[in-house]
Parts: sequence; structure tokens; C-alpha cells
Amino acid sequence: MTKKNWELNQVAELFNLPFLELLYQAQKSHRENFDNTQMQLSTLLSIKTGTCPEDCSYCPQSGHYKTEVEKEKLLDLESVIAKATQAKATGATRFCMGAAWRNPPKKDFPKVLEMIKAVKKLGMEACVTLGMLDEEQAQALKEAGLDYYNHNLDTSPEYYSEVITTRTYDDRLDTLEHVRNAGMNTCCGGIIGMGETRDDRLELLRQLANLPSVPESVPINRLIPIPGTPLAETQRIDPFEFVRTIAVARIMMPQSMIRLSAGREDMTEEMHALCYMAGANSIFVGDTLLTAKNPAKTQDMTLLTKLGMAPQALENSDVTC
Repeated sequence: MTKKNWELNQVAELFNLPFLELLYQAQKSHRENFDNTQMQLSTLLSIKTGTCPEDCSYCPQSGHYKTEVEKEKLLDLESVIAKATQAKATGATRFCMGAAWRNPPKKDFPKVLEMIKAVKKLGMEACVTLGMLDEEQAQALKEAGLDYYNHNLDTSPEYYSEVITTRTYDDRLDTLEHVRNAGMNTCCGGIIGMGETRDDRLELLRQLANLPSVPESVPINRLIPIPGTPLAETQRIDPFEFVRTIAVARIMMPQSMIRLSAGREDMTEEMHALCYMAGANSIFVGDTLLTAKNPAKTQDMTLLTKLGMAPQALENSDVTC
């Protein structure tokens, strides 16, 4: 994957382009690296829900806040296989599993390894997010066949402590290093609209693009203000600012899958279309995204059809991007 060392002023120059010029450049980059008529579909399942010891201000699964999310123990293997089979039948090529942990517990980690192996047997790409990892855990995930490990930076280093205090930015960088060293693909992005400034958004993208290896998958999440969390009353980010973020991410990381992730449930068709034009080429399908609402799959398919787009077939997926 092409690597460039980005300076903050270069990122700012992109962000400050006239909107239509920025979209043109992003679409040009997208077409040079991907088929712009195809959308990669993934499904995300919460395999262990609630009572997370971290205090991420956006997360309804944090044990620090009173939300409507109910605690659920780790799902059994049969349930996960059933969900993955259903996801594949509805067109998903990647199955992602998330557990509300600070790091994987010893007693449960082997069970997750079996889930990964089962997903791979179905012929799907596998991704998990389990919190922080050490070197040994990362290697075990690789040996189980894991394709992607998700561990977001969330925001800029400067704004990070306003959102999370129980885990440092360096902790996140360390886990990403373990994932890279084990030979797995990284799925790493952030959340937009948490009260950060545009400078924070610039710096988040710069941090992502300047990692030792550009993330193969970059989720761009739009904050869902969840009642009970500290960010519940946060004002929604301007839609054009969000689309700009997608477009700049596409230009800076031209060969990465730019994943339009959380926060799609109340986006208009027009906003979705602009995000796709800006270079987003992967979405999560299914009524629920971990514990939050997500557009119905029929909605997504209807819009893709309107736009002359189609789900990406598994045999055409490029695991290494």
C-alpha cells in the first residue's frame, strides 16, 4: 500500500478545498483504486454486551453509565455460526464480532478463536474487536485465521482525554503494533462529531495515514448521541463537514476500504449518496450495529439500486486491499 508522510498543513489544504472540487478529487482517487459501482457489505455482531470497564463517553456499553443496554454474557458458538450464516445469505462478505472488554479474558479468549475459525469455514472474511491485545493474543488471532482486527484511534491525541480516561492513546497504538507484527490487517478509524474541532479531525486523519502501515480498513463513524452517556446532548455534526471527512480520508488513504459505519440510521439518501461519491465503499448491513440502530438492509439495497451500485461479491473481495 502506498505510504506518504502527511503534514498537518497538507491535510488542511484538502479539507479547505471547495466542496465540489474536494468531491471530484476524492471520486478520482476512488475510481483509480476501486470499482465505484460496488459496495462491500459487512455485518457486525455483539458477542459480549455491556459492563465494559472503559469510560468511553460515546459508548452505551460502558459500565460507568446508566443506559438501556442490558448486560449479556458471551454468546455460544452455535449462535454465532447461525448469525454468520444468516449474514452471508443476505450478501455480507465480512463478519465482524465485538466484545465489550478492556482486553480478552483468558477463560473466554479460546472461545473467540473458535468463533473466528467457524466464520472462516463459511468462506467469509473475519474481523473482531476485543479491546487491547498483547503480542501473544495477536499471534493467536492470526493463527485462528483472523483477517482484520478493529481498534480505532477515535479522535486526535489532543482531544482524546476529553472522551476517554481509562485507556491512553499509546495503549491503542501498542495494540495496533501487535496486530501489524502478527501479520493481520488493521481496521482503524475514528468517530466524528464528538464535540471535537476541525483541527482534531485533521489530526485524526493524519495520525491514521501516518501509521507505520496505512490501515487496510478505515471506519468513519458519525456519533450517535446515546441517552445516559456523557455525549448524549452533543449537537449533530454538519452533514457537509462529515462528507468532507470521508473525502479527505479517501484521498489520504486511497487504497484503504473507507467504511461508512455508525450513525447512518438517520442519514438521508442524499447524504448517503454524497458519502459514497466521496469514496466510502463499505457499509454495515443489518438492523443493529452492536447495540445501536442501523438502516434496514432493504433500505440500503434500494438506495444502491437507485445509484446503479451493487454489493461486492466475496470472490472479488481483496482481503489485503
